[in-house]
Amino acid sequence: MLKRKVTLGHSPDPDDAFMFYGLAKELIDSGEFEFEHILQDIQTLNERATRGELDVSAISIHAYAYVSDKYALLPSGASMGDGYGPMLVAKRKFSKDEVAARRIAVPGKMTSAFLALQLWLGKPASAIDFVVVPFDEIFQAVRDGKADVGLIIHEGQLTYRDQGLELCEDLGIWWGHTQDGLPLPLGGNVIHKRFSTADRTKISDLLTASIQFSLDHRPEAVKHALQFARDMGIELADKFVGMYVNHWTLDYGERGRESIRRFLGLAHERGLIPHRQELEFVK
Repeated sequence: MLKRKVTLGHSPDPDDAFMFYGLAKELIDSGEFEFEHILQDIQTLNERATRGELDVSAISIHAYAYVSDKYALLPSGASMGDGYGPMLVAKRKFSKDEVAARRIAVPGKMTSAFLALQLWLGKPASAIDFVVVPFDEIFQAVRDGKADVGLIIHEGQLTYRDQGLELCEDLGIWWGHTQDGLPLPLGGNVIHKRFSTADRTKISDLLTASIQFSLDHRPEAVKHALQFARDMGIELADKFVGMYVNHWTLDYGERGRESIRRFLGLAHERGLIPHRQELEFVK
């Protein structure tokens, strides 16, 4: 049987590598579909999604505000900051007012981290002194003085102390305190609306099966993910994977969906995104 190719974009990070281990290594039956894995950083994936280029992609929840006409949210594959999230770090601890007055290195304008920063500061991007830096170069930008503060995502949340930096604010903790303990929605998987409803469900089920396979075969999946872990041993990689591949990842659930509604709803109310979102989830 000739299989139908599906382009699948995700970031070269241990959590995404862990999620798609079963599919990447053909350890689960992909049925009538053949997945072409395309590994790119999240900002590039966000930009590609605005052009509708990939069939299925990991994107920032912030970016969904700009691609909801082309893509539907898949129920699995979410990255949720449940009591933790993107962090603001600096050579010394700054107060909120001090952070607002400093230059901030951010990992991309469409990242959820950057939208959370705008919500936290109560300022739009135009009122923030920021510079866009690849996420894995933010520590260096702060050390070199190109920025005073770094907005860090991914494994930097676990390693910033090793870089001699201080935590100014954890935006995941802030969000939870202000939003009834809801997790901060960071990333999700989307599927292009050119697929029929039936095909969306079939592909969704395969992605969920891949995540479940990894959770059921954790040691092997973490070992696979380790090759994408920058400067992390297996214990730290396992901890990082556990932060972002868990029960939220198998299905947002109603609390996860509510957190996305609030995140994008608040952003619209404060003029940070262009229009109110009608969230469309694949069932």
